[in-house]
Amino acid sequence: MKRFVTVGVGVLVLLAAIIATATSLFTLSALPEPGRTETFVATRAKHFLVHRSSRIGIPPTPAAQQASAKEGERLFGTECGACHGNSGHNPTDAGRWMYPRAADLTSRDSQSYSDQELFWIIKNGIRLSGMPAFGKVESDDNIWDLVFYVRALPKVQPQSKN
Repeated sequence: MKRFVTVGVGVLVLLAAIIATATSLFTLSALPEPGRTETFVATRAKHFLVHRSSRIGIPPTPAAQQASAKEGERLFGTECGACHGNSGHNPTDAGRWMYPRAADLTSRDSQSYSDQELFWIIKNGIRLSGMPAFGKVESDDNIWDLVFYVRALPKVQPQSKN
């Protein structure tokens, strides 16, 4: 019994030390870029939760995707460009100083979402990320327009370093 208590107290002390260290290293400041571990964990969690959430309740895609993308371009300029920039690649000052930063919508990470996942993100937003929900201000058709426009954004080639 004495050994059990000793081990239990040791485990509690170790957990307290880990928690104290973790909380002393964590900051709420949005100024520094997040570390690799934080970015990896947050990205994996976001992808998992978006995938899980987008499996039900997504309306069928409209047939006229070309026309839909053209309407999406107009909507993008008024709804999304304020943070993501009109190109979807270069965030505005507002988007650069959010935490997390406004996503580069031409990136492999952003483009890896399915159409249904992009629809869900635009409609529902992502809590604590700066990404607003447009489900109460835009129709499902308009949200699909934005999805098709995001898919049509030109891919930006990384600049080579000389």
